[in-house]
Amino acid sequence: MTRAVTGRTDHVVVVGAGLAGLSAALHLLGSGRRVTVVERDALPGGRAGSRELGGYRLDTGPTVLTMPDLADEAFAAVGDRLADHVELLPLHPAYRARFADDGTLDVHTDAAAMEAEVERFAGAREAAGYRRLRTWLTRLHAVQMRRFIDANFDSPFGLLTPDLARLAALGGFGRLDARIGRFLTDERLKRVFSFQALYAGVAPARALAAYAVIAYMDTVAGVYFPRGGMHALPRAMAAAAARAGADLRLGREVTRLERSGSRITAVVTADERIPCDAVVLTPDLPVAHRLLGRRPRRPVPLRHAPSAVVLHAGTTRTWPHLAHHTLSFGTAWHRTFEELTRTGTLMTDPSLLITRPTASDPALAPEGRHLHYVLAPCPNTDTGPDARAWADLAPRYRDRLLATLEGRGLAGLAAAIEEECLVTPADWTAQGHAAGTPFSVAHTFAQTGPFRPRNLVRGTDNAVLAGCGTTPGVGVPTVLISGKLAAARITGTPGRRTAAKGGRR
Repeated sequence: MTRAVTGRTDHVVVVGAGLAGLSAALHLLGSGRRVTVVERDALPGGRAGSRELGGYRLDTGPTVLTMPDLADEAFAAVGDRLADHVELLPLHPAYRARFADDGTLDVHTDAAAMEAEVERFAGAREAAGYRRLRTWLTRLHAVQMRRFIDANFDSPFGLLTPDLARLAALGGFGRLDARIGRFLTDERLKRVFSFQALYAGVAPARALAAYAVIAYMDTVAGVYFPRGGMHALPRAMAAAAARAGADLRLGREVTRLERSGSRITAVVTADERIPCDAVVLTPDLPVAHRLLGRRPRRPVPLRHAPSAVVLHAGTTRTWPHLAHHTLSFGTAWHRTFEELTRTGTLMTDPSLLITRPTASDPALAPEGRHLHYVLAPCPNTDTGPDARAWADLAPRYRDRLLATLEGRGLAGLAAAIEEECLVTPADWTAQGHAAGTPFSVAHTFAQTGPFRPRNLVRGTDNAVLAGCGTTPGVGVPTVLISGKLAAARITGTPGRRTAAKGGRR
């Protein structure tokens, strides 16, 4: 049994109504706790927010949804079902990959369809390699989810289970690109199954092969889009929490925590004092540490993941070759990661994620219009230009980004834009994200599993962390799990995965 919050835990205040906070709230409500959720913004969602811009509905955070059964599990904690409140649209293909040599590969999560596509793209030998890779990814996911992702750790000794040997036998402690290279030789294909390392904030050449589990989520488990946009998920979770008895207090920023000795006794906003028996803190780590009045000591400073520039563009036209999600790869690859994580320079030959949500849900834009979201990874403000530098850099980078996209087949894009919003590391900084990145702490070996900032707070008996800066890490599936693991620290129930009552979509 892992450690849990001691003393009374009848009333829990959750600070932050993002995916982690809402997941924690639903699991706490399911265990019989009284829950108050305090959120600084006027809407729930946190990073998975929403914005209206000239009739276009923008998702301001993640655009890729995988492993929806984890969200269903949170709904099931209060006897509800995700499917009753959110219509999930399976994406076929999950991604379309376009390469500098004009090659195009549709990434299917159906095994037979993907095998046929790989054979068309790169030949029978690579298709056979894909079959073996898919089997390995499936086994890797099964081993990791059970013991290393959906689990609370009190110390590194918690890793010492039979599954550690199984993970080692699967090559999980080798390097990601080398392990993918055991199955595939086509460099373009290898990118499709290793670019996910960027989500973890580490180059594929340096990332643990264990992080191929993200490729499992993307290329095997399935990719979905909620009708109404990604924000439909936190909106539905907040409504489920309210139906189950949660007190949601939106538009109220927490300014401080009151404490008596080693216990938090109240959460304080500008307008009120909310007594509590325990607290779940989901803001980014610097904000959480400021509220707690202490920052944990670490032998070396935390390293943060690269950041991103995001261009939201509402346009009068679209381009038929774009799928819902399109990966636009430049010629450069290893140099790109060197720029993002080491030299701190903007990508000279960028690889981009282009999302066209109106391909699946035209109602997100005015009639006859289209919405495009372009994510360009960039260095964080510790490694690259600082937040102030982006004031001058942003307009030039926007023009450069549009020129790159037009050169890759989106001719006329600049002229077609009627509404736009550019988000840079300066904006992420203003939102309170450390190092100007929404992707938080990088998943280096020293910041993974029990070595990641833990969700139990030393020196405080009844405070727990949740969100992408703590266990298990960055991404929609993992922050949903982090909320459940935080709830388990309070309720004392095991942090193991249970079958969702609603079944899997």
